[in-house]
Order: sequence, then C-alpha cells, then structure tokens
Amino acid sequence: MGKQVKNQIKEYRTQFGLTQKDLAELAGVSRQSIISIEQGRYIPSLPLALKFARIFNCAADELFQLVEDS
Repeated sequence: MGKQVKNQIKEYRTQFGLTQKDLAELAGVSRQSIISIEQGRYIPSLPLALKFARIFNCAADELFQLVEDS
C-alpha cells in the first residue's frame, strides 16, 4: 500500500466564499492549477502549500493530509 496526499482546498475555498479564479489570483497560479489540486490530480509544491495556508490563515497540515491508499 502506498500513501496519497488528500487536501481540503475546495472546502476552505468555499468557506471563504472564493471562486477558483479568486484563489488562483491570490496564490499566483492558474485557475486550471486550482482545479487540478482540488481534484487531487496535482500535488502543489511546498511553497504553494504554505501560500494556501497563509491565505486561509491555518496550518498546512489542516489543508493537506498524507493517508494510506485503500
């Protein structure tokens, strides 16, 4: 069994009332990047993960979790 990174980006984004475009602009990435991250197709770099944590005023491990594959 391997490990997988799960994220809560979409949940935080909607709680903050942000669109994917809004979050992309705040984070300095494309809207497509936000879509790929939310769908779990792309794992962001550490600097980008920390930028998300700063945007949402939370710890990075609240946004991203390392979980065992089922």
